[in-house]
Amino acid sequence: MIRGMILGVIGGLGLFLFGMLLMSDGLKQVAGRKLRTVLESMTKNTYIGFVVGALVTAFIQSSSATTVIVIGLVNAGLLTLKQSIGVIIGSNVGTTATAWLVSVAGFGGFKIEIYALPAIGLGFLLQVGGRRRWLKSVGTILLGFGLLFLGIEYLKDAFEPLEKSTGVQEMFVRYGSHPLFAVLVGWGITMLVQSSSASIAIVQLLAMGGAFGTNWQVALDMCIPFVLGANIGTTITAQLAALQANRTARRTAWAHSMFNVLGTVIALPCVMLGWYSALVDFLTPWALSQGTIAASIAIAHTTFNVVNSIIFLPLAGVLEKTVLKLVPVRPHEAGAQAVVLERHLLSTPEIALEQARREIVRMAQTARAGFTDAVAGLIGDEKRRLESAQVAESFTDTQQYEITSYLTELSRRQLSEEVAVALPVLLHTVNDLERIGDHAENVVEIAIRKIEQKLTFTESAMAEVGQLSREIDAMFDYVIEALDKDDPETAKRALPCERNLNQMQIDFRRSHVQRMRDGVCTPEAGLIFIDLVDNVEKTGDHLTNIAQAVIGGLQWDHVEKMMPPR
Repeated sequence: MIRGMILGVIGGLGLFLFGMLLMSDGLKQVAGRKLRTVLESMTKNTYIGFVVGALVTAFIQSSSATTVIVIGLVNAGLLTLKQSIGVIIGSNVGTTATAWLVSVAGFGGFKIEIYALPAIGLGFLLQVGGRRRWLKSVGTILLGFGLLFLGIEYLKDAFEPLEKSTGVQEMFVRYGSHPLFAVLVGWGITMLVQSSSASIAIVQLLAMGGAFGTNWQVALDMCIPFVLGANIGTTITAQLAALQANRTARRTAWAHSMFNVLGTVIALPCVMLGWYSALVDFLTPWALSQGTIAASIAIAHTTFNVVNSIIFLPLAGVLEKTVLKLVPVRPHEAGAQAVVLERHLLSTPEIALEQARREIVRMAQTARAGFTDAVAGLIGDEKRRLESAQVAESFTDTQQYEITSYLTELSRRQLSEEVAVALPVLLHTVNDLERIGDHAENVVEIAIRKIEQKLTFTESAMAEVGQLSREIDAMFDYVIEALDKDDPETAKRALPCERNLNQMQIDFRRSHVQRMRDGVCTPEAGLIFIDLVDNVEKTGDHLTNIAQAVIGGLQWDHVEKMMPPR
């Protein structure tokens, strides 16, 4: 019996998770970029964000997917922390939809596999034979729907012997009667399977199989703490998604965790006093009488998140301040603020263009800070400076996307000749700055390699790196000032810097090759040095492009005439 149960649980859970993943992917494909657009445009108010988060999550059947999207938007500077909190709270309510699907599968002997198998067949046919993308996506949804419910049936069959096993029932009753232990188990299972929907489905099916005894009122009392633990466990996905994100995105993940942890702390005394199950009985008097404990568990899950939302939505500001203190800003992240380009100014193209140019200056300052930190981090083996460079590079990517989108939208308006000729030059400038960010990222990568391999540069190599660093710093100064003041004369002062960098690249490559021949420098350190020199020189090329744009008065014909053949 035990062997059959284990195999059935593994297979059934695999089908359930795979089906849910397919459904989520299919629904996201059908919705396309609309999900992102909806979350961006309809979350300016915390309460509206709550509704949007709940509906989107119920639609795509995955709170994890919603939280990951939200963290991505926060990381990109497109959502503020306070806006994201409303969406995150709403996603917790929306995710309860899956528990209701499971309760439907177990309602009154309803055999969902009658519909699951045809859904799998039809979904497969649409996926293979569909000529249009949306048809294939519908096929993915149907296939996921069928596999999800087929997985539920396998789990139900696997848990069926529990009704006849008094030993297993006694074990669950013994441990399940300790609420704190049950919360920890629910938390642990959800962390392992990365899905609160799956872990709560397991609890529902265990209860239906009789694992918590035949007295379903007592069983409900034992199931509720598992549900609370599952709600805490589901926050691990957001935490993992935020690991490589910026500090504001990590705050969003912590707000998600705090929402569920504090909600559990509030709910647990009510569970121990029997008030929670009494509320569930009051809300669903029909559930236990008709033998549908799964519906009672779904109500318990929904009640937790709805009541939690009622408590914390008005306190979104307090929650925001708490996570601001919990995850404070580091000095090197202070500059990474959201891009602000006013869309209503597009109706006055001259002002909109000036606003975009201001943002390009800020992007240049960010790119300069990132590149400087990357080189300094490499020279001094400073991981903090390298981390700062990565934050800056991520922000320049965001700035590129936002400024390019803004200028593209501006290009569709009725433009004067002056604005029309400046647009393509500014777009190229944005791309040059983004490429500088990429070179900074390259320097970070070789710096990490240098640190991990415990490599060092010779004194002469360090002196040459210092010369490179001073030259590129001076070039950044000239170019940023020229951009800021629209000053061609200052831009011209940047051009000799590029010639100096080109000559340094030639001279330093030769000298370093000689050091390697003499055995003064190791080949590994030599390769890192040459990579650094090349990245600095290429950064100089991009800065030259920007300087020439300023010298040419942001007119593409003039810029092309000044560009030397490459």
